[in-house]
Amino acid sequence: MLQAVIVVTVVGAGSALAWYNAQRQHRQAARQEVIAVAETIAATPQLRDALRGPAPSATLQPWSKEVQADTGVDFITIMDPRGIRYTHPDPRRIGERFIGHFRPALEGGTFTETYTGTLGPSVRAVAPVLGREGGVRALVSVGITVRVLTRELRDQLTGLLVVAAVALLLAGLGTYAVSRRLRRYTHGLRPDQLSRMYDYHDAILHSVREGLLLVSPTGRITLCNDGAAALLSWESSRVEGSEVAELDLPDSLIETIAGGRTVRDEVHLTSERVLLVSVSAVRSGERDLGSVVTLRDHTDLQALSGELDSMRGFSESLRSQAHESANRLHTVVSLVELGRSEEAVEFATAELELAQRLTDRVVGAVTEPVMAAVLLGKSAEARERGVDVVLTEDTEVDDELVDRVESRDLVTMLGNLMDNAIEAVLESPLTDRVPTVTVTIRTRGDDLIIRVADNGAGVDPASVSRVFQRGWSTRQDGRGLGLALVGQSVRRHGGRVDVTDEGGAVFTVRLPVRQEAVEAPGGSS
Repeated sequence: MLQAVIVVTVVGAGSALAWYNAQRQHRQAARQEVIAVAETIAATPQLRDALRGPAPSATLQPWSKEVQADTGVDFITIMDPRGIRYTHPDPRRIGERFIGHFRPALEGGTFTETYTGTLGPSVRAVAPVLGREGGVRALVSVGITVRVLTRELRDQLTGLLVVAAVALLLAGLGTYAVSRRLRRYTHGLRPDQLSRMYDYHDAILHSVREGLLLVSPTGRITLCNDGAAALLSWESSRVEGSEVAELDLPDSLIETIAGGRTVRDEVHLTSERVLLVSVSAVRSGERDLGSVVTLRDHTDLQALSGELDSMRGFSESLRSQAHESANRLHTVVSLVELGRSEEAVEFATAELELAQRLTDRVVGAVTEPVMAAVLLGKSAEARERGVDVVLTEDTEVDDELVDRVESRDLVTMLGNLMDNAIEAVLESPLTDRVPTVTVTIRTRGDDLIIRVADNGAGVDPASVSRVFQRGWSTRQDGRGLGLALVGQSVRRHGGRVDVTDEGGAVFTVRLPVRQEAVEAPGGSS
């Protein structure tokens, strides 16, 4: 309705202005015409000759009629300087005084005016007829009546109204077409409904904890809610409108977000978080509208899963130890029943010393309970799988420094490094050595050093740069996550990880555990 009102107003105003302009131009053209005719008649020698004759009216009346017919004006009046008419369209008016102004013409100049005379309102011009001596001998008044001008304008008005009607029709059709197109795009919603829906959607998008990104087909981020900005450590106002490839993200995550392929709950690591990423393509008919990317924080769950895996390993270790203990107990009982008590005592003592030796070594060197539990659990699990775990003699941990690192990060780093080493020696094709994993944990100055070495096949130098990327594994590319989590935890605490080959893979973590280092994560791996 507003568009229709605007169109009608614009067309009406335009038509009124066109009418006013046409009327003004018509009157101006009439003035120029009567001035030209009046000055031409005033300069005619025939007029001067007739004025010198004994009866000017008799000569000038028929002549003025002919000129009036030729020029198309409505009247030509010739009069003496006093205003007494020599000629008039109505012969009965000859000899009467001219109705109107003529004083400016007596002063030698031509002028125009709109005046109501005997023929009604008219646009007239009065020009002086000058004698040889320069004086005014007579006056010539030429006029076009207003009703004639109005009739001519009325003829033009019809065309103007037709043009206005056509313009109004076209504008109305255009307005209707635009309105239908807008309704189709807005699904029939009114502006107030659209505004309310936008407010609701904006509030919902920015209040959900999960991250949400809208990515255009060209790989440009068109929407980033607060959840995504928090998960990726972004400022949403700066990110929207940027290319995904330009952002500070791991290459694998950039490829997943901008690739356009459908992804469901794919695990990706950033510098600080473990994310579950899902990507869904969005289409409207044949149009590709890009993709919707959802991000969920899996960091805490991944840490808890790691702790659960450790606890499950402890449980399995206890189960296997209970099974082994039952076997040994049966052996001791059988020896006693056979009357070989001394051998039963020697066997039980040897087994007890073997089981206790590693426990005493770990507890004596590593008083931090979480690390000690991880070492004992992984050692029992490795022993059950046929792998020896050796804790070096120089292992010694400063509890005060280690306490400044979160326990779950210690579990992540030490547990995953030992798991990787155990898998490496079990997968190694070398058969001339006992599968062994050597662990060193010590504090040097303000640094915590965790060194895990194995006597497996080692690490290919060409793969060193990819070791801590998600998907790398000693067994098969595409499944590894443990070492990526190690690299993430180390970076978060400002440390570094070195990978060398010394007859097997050696992973050395150097972790600054000063308070200021823990509070200012950075570094590289």
